[in-house]
Amino acid sequence: MSAQANPSTVIRIKPHQYIHVLDNNTNVTRVEVGPQTFTRQDHERVLNTTPSSMILIPPRNYCIIDSPVIRDKSGALVLDKFNQPKLGHGDQEIRFSQDPFPLYPGEVLLSQPVPLQVVQTNTALRLKCLRDFVEVGADKKEIQHTAGDEWIFEGPGTYYPRVEVQVLETIKAIIIKENQALKLKARLGFQDRKGVVRQPGEEWLVRESGAYLPGVNEEVVGFIQALVLTDRIAYQLHALRSFKDIFGKQRKAGEEWIITQSDCDTYIPDVNEKVVRDIKAITLTNRQYCIIENPVDQATGKNRLGHKILLQGDKTFFLLPGETLVKGVQTVHVLSEDEALLLSANQQFVEKSGKQEIVHKPGDLWMIYGPCDYIPPIQVDVVEKRKRIPLDVNEGIYVRDIKTGKVRSVVGSSYMLLSNEELWEKPLPAIVQDLLKKSASRDQNEEVNEHERDPTRVVTYRVPHNAAVQIFDYRKKEARVIFGPELVMLQPDEEFTVLSLSGQIPKRPNHIRSLALFLGPDFMTDLITVETADHARLSLKLSYNWHFNIEPKNPSKLFANSDFTGDLCKATSSLVRAAVASSSFDHFHKHSAEIIQSAVFGKSEDGKPNNHLAFETNGLVITNIDVQSVEPVDQRTLDSLQKSVQLAIEITTKSQEATARQEAERLDQMARGELERQKIVDEARAEESRAKLVQLQAQSAAVESTGQAVAEARARAEAALIVAEAEIKQAKLSAKASEIEALNELEATKNKHVVEIEHLSALNKLEVSKAREVANIETSKFNNVVQSLGKETIQSIAQAGPEMQAKLLQGLGLQSFMITDGSSPINLFNTANGLIGGVPASQIQEEFN
Repeated sequence: MSAQANPSTVIRIKPHQYIHVLDNNTNVTRVEVGPQTFTRQDHERVLNTTPSSMILIPPRNYCIIDSPVIRDKSGALVLDKFNQPKLGHGDQEIRFSQDPFPLYPGEVLLSQPVPLQVVQTNTALRLKCLRDFVEVGADKKEIQHTAGDEWIFEGPGTYYPRVEVQVLETIKAIIIKENQALKLKARLGFQDRKGVVRQPGEEWLVRESGAYLPGVNEEVVGFIQALVLTDRIAYQLHALRSFKDIFGKQRKAGEEWIITQSDCDTYIPDVNEKVVRDIKAITLTNRQYCIIENPVDQATGKNRLGHKILLQGDKTFFLLPGETLVKGVQTVHVLSEDEALLLSANQQFVEKSGKQEIVHKPGDLWMIYGPCDYIPPIQVDVVEKRKRIPLDVNEGIYVRDIKTGKVRSVVGSSYMLLSNEELWEKPLPAIVQDLLKKSASRDQNEEVNEHERDPTRVVTYRVPHNAAVQIFDYRKKEARVIFGPELVMLQPDEEFTVLSLSGQIPKRPNHIRSLALFLGPDFMTDLITVETADHARLSLKLSYNWHFNIEPKNPSKLFANSDFTGDLCKATSSLVRAAVASSSFDHFHKHSAEIIQSAVFGKSEDGKPNNHLAFETNGLVITNIDVQSVEPVDQRTLDSLQKSVQLAIEITTKSQEATARQEAERLDQMARGELERQKIVDEARAEESRAKLVQLQAQSAAVESTGQAVAEARARAEAALIVAEAEIKQAKLSAKASEIEALNELEATKNKHVVEIEHLSALNKLEVSKAREVANIETSKFNNVVQSLGKETIQSIAQAGPEMQAKLLQGLGLQSFMITDGSSPINLFNTANGLIGGVPASQIQEEFN
């Protein structure tokens, strides 16, 4: 086609140009290189009518040729038997800077010349061998590379690529700073830069500062920062496996040790080491001490398990691995003259006190008294620090002997507990504690103290004036009564008797709880309901004056009844109800006081009324009864009593209303006159304001008409614009809707066709499967019939027809018989078959033969 497009037979080829010429006689393509004038023969065809420029590779550049020509060792082309240059099909060749050269037929320039890659300092290329080759190194030694090998090309230098080598990546050197190390891991077994053989998976550190270029078999794990050691901070290390550390000391797997500033200022942990924790230095002043458990033996370097040592004085040290500080850094116990320490021996030891030696057995308790400084040895535990307890005359504590269990109270003097004594907490019922709090707050004129009492202090209670308190001793089974004013101090086995009295109006049981019983005289009030003989129910409010008669020989009689108020009210109310029930309402209303006093106090033998009522059980005496109010319980009775009072009140109210009405009318007339005067003044002011309003309305109308015209014009313009935009938007939406409908119809039609195709395909598959199954059934049926009939039966059936036809012809005596119209040929072999009924001609021929 190119020859037909350019019929010229003379082609002028300039220098550094070439053409490809195809010889049609031999079908061999050759290269013609300029400068020359090429005359095309008739049997030749120029493949590229326009001469192509030769490939020019500048210095320090290269290009890649696909399917290059093959050359021998001398550089000459290798030709085949047709004088056609042989090509390395599927191969590539990298060509560097050289004289311009043409491309032979079949060669393809994959890329234009590109500059060679310059590898900078501290940079390398990671290379991979794609196929085996031999490389000649700078020292003229041959290096055998196998497919899959990897190596690096380190800079500075220029890398000349090879087709057998693939550049995987560019590696940059890693900068290792001061007090820093690079952790590496071996991918494969190899020998590192220092000649050390590394095993696969082995890890090591590069501690030299500067740039480090990892090898191809080295994997960078990360950086390890140096640990800064001071006189206050050390680090505990753990050996992951047996190795020799940087100090030349052999470490075993699992061993732990510490690194301090005395070893080095900064330390980079090795890969075989693990930093467990940092350790703070422990500083002891001359007033401090500590106990170290499981100390390390300096000779063997191992922990002395179960041992303890005591360190004291000015000292700074680190805890070694395995050592523990018992109870931390402790301060020397400084005891004043009123302080002491309770000590306990945890093991047997001998204490020297001057020239005397004291043997303490495990569990012994003793005390050391101040003033002094004391540091307990490791065989001694400090149970507690005790201080002399100062006690006033009215204060005390409960002390219990831990050997005998006896409890006693110490009152009125300062006391230091002995080694076999402890403070005893006296339990008190909750109600007693509440009553003691309330009593203390009343005495101090303060609110109730929210803090709990000290149960080790002796319980005290101030008995009020003219009151009594009963205290019961459970150990002696005795009770004692204390009359106020007095201070009660409970012994360890004593308890208060709590009174539960009735209170409020009417009386309710257990309303008042008290420790002290007030002796009177005093009064109490109660509300009772009674019913007269004529069934009038009345509510009586009675007040009783009472006091106690004290028997000096038997003061506990006062507490024989824990609720004397309730019993008093119940007894008197029953007497009053009985007396009222026998009296009519009118009689009781006139003589209520006499009836009630006579019912409660009774009468003497001479018929005179008594003036008191005494209770023999607890010595309570009622001296007077006051009837404070008598109110009917029935509402009708109460209404009739109040009617007379209401009439008097009504007359007074009406007179007051008439006076008030007259005064109101007078004030109303005065107010109306003032209102008319004010109305005239307001109308004059309103006319003035109306004139101003008319002027302002005229001005407002003018402004309104002008603004309305402008607003209407602007509104019409905006309305027209909105209508136009709405029409445009509607047109776009209509077009979009039409497009969506068309797409939906197309998608529906497409889906319908796909479904129909799938349906027809399924039907066709079913028909094919059905036909295959029917054919298989027919074949199986025929095979089964043949097998059931047998070979001999089938042969007999096949021969029966021809034999019968032959016998029929012989019976007719005909040697041959033919019926024809004279124009159609007749097959005589089928004659018998046609006459008799479809016997095959082959069988008839066999019979004739």
